[in-house]
Formats: sequence, structure tokens, C-alpha cells
Amino acid sequence: MILFLVFSIAFGWFISWWLQEPIILYVVIIIALIQSFTSFWWSDKTILYFSHAKPIKKEDNPELYNLVENLCLTAGLPLPKIYVMLERQPNAFATGRDKNHASIAVTAGLLEKLERSELEGVIAHELSHIGNKDILLQSVIVVLVSVIALLSHFFLRLSFFTPMRSRRGSRDSSGIIFFIFGIAAAILAPLAASLLHLAISRKREFLADASAALLTRYPEGLARALEKISLDPSPLPVANNSTAHLYIINPLRSQEAKNWLTNLFSTHPPIKERVRRLREL
Repeated sequence: MILFLVFSIAFGWFISWWLQEPIILYVVIIIALIQSFTSFWWSDKTILYFSHAKPIKKEDNPELYNLVENLCLTAGLPLPKIYVMLERQPNAFATGRDKNHASIAVTAGLLEKLERSELEGVIAHELSHIGNKDILLQSVIVVLVSVIALLSHFFLRLSFFTPMRSRRGSRDSSGIIFFIFGIAAAILAPLAASLLHLAISRKREFLADASAALLTRYPEGLARALEKISLDPSPLPVANNSTAHLYIINPLRSQEAKNWLTNLFSTHPPIKERVRRLREL
């Protein structure tokens, strides 16, 4: 997060220096500080709110509560808050800043369509995200990518109001080169940040799958759950591009990657690869 703040401030300084507007640097610093603070303290509450997830108590679903409690005891984790989304698509995600401030959200479709061993595998996967500290990592990465994209878009829009001018306002060759460099950086920075986000998301999914198999001692349960969830055609309207990476399987039902290029821009590893690795365990 410190590196993120340094990068944001440096980018803001570049924009303000290029356009000779010091106020831009101050605005960027304020945005970066607010985004960092809110992402750490309130990102989980924001995600749960926009996912329409409702908290439940033990008496609402004793079987689910007991399952989560037993897995938490095995994993050595405190019991997270449990939420349910009234959606038909079977899916789940975990969020929060640490194991003591974590939440798990499952859809009604997940509870209805999976067998107990399969549901146990999914819950173990989400608890593994909590134990592996993925929930905080993903929140920070999402903010990093979104702010870099925001600043880049801001710079690109402003650049067209002052085209090909150097810092002194002349149209010399150095000004043109600097302008081209600035445009290229503004385009490539969010792309590079997004690719980093996607690569980390895929690696953490593989790690959570392996950790869940270790936790339940039954990899086949999670493997079957992944197959069932991936084949279910039900939509998940509360999901969007900003939160899709949090779910155990991409809720937007985009076509599974079939080559290295499409896989490069996917937040989740291919289901067949995840299932293959689980069954090899």
C-alpha cells in the first residue's frame, strides 16, 4: 500500500508537471489517501452491500453454521460472519481485512444444489482465502488497479486539451516525444496493473483449492462442486467486473479460456485445470 501511494503521487506529480497545474497533484494525493483508507477498513462492507448479501444467525441455517464452525476449528480460524445471497446461481466468496474481520457469503443456489461434501469443499476453499490472507491482498489490488485506471483516464482526457506541448508551451520535438511517452504510459500502466491483478488472482485460486483439499482431506468434493457450479446456467445479477474475481468461479459466465491469450485476461484458472489438479492430489 505504501508503494501504491508512492506510485500514485509520482503519477500525479507527472500530470501536474506536464500541465503546469499544481492543484492536480493535491487532488491525486487526496484521492489516493481516501482510496487506501477506505479499501482497508470498508471494502468488505461495500462488497457485501452491493452483492445484496444478508447476514444470518445460527438458528436461520444450523447445518451451514455447524459446517463452517467445524471447518474453522480444523483450520484454527475464528468463525467469520456468514451471509446468504438470494440468488439461484451456486457461488460463494470471502471478504474482509484479516481473519478476525472476515465474512463468507454463499448463494441460496449453492446451499440448494450442492451435496454436503461439495458444500464443505467450497466453504473450505473460502476459509483458505481467509487463512492465506488473500482477502486483504485482493482488496488492495482492486484499489491499486482502479486508481491507476482512474488517473490514466484523467491524464488522457487532459492531454487532448493541451496536445503536443512541452512544459514551456512550445511545440518542439522534445515536447512531442514527451507527450507521446506520457500517452503510452497512461495506456500501458492500467493494462500492466490489470495483468498483475489477474495473474495474482489465478495463483491464489490454485492455492486456495490445494489448501481446501488439505483441510477437508477430500479433494473430490471440491472438484465435483467446481464442475457443478461451472455448468449451472443461472445468472448472478449482483456480480460485476469489479467483484467477479472474489467468487470461487467467475459469476459472469464468460467463456472458459481456450488459449493462452484469453487465459491471460481471465481472473480464474480454467475449471478443467483446477479439477485436474485436485484429482491428482
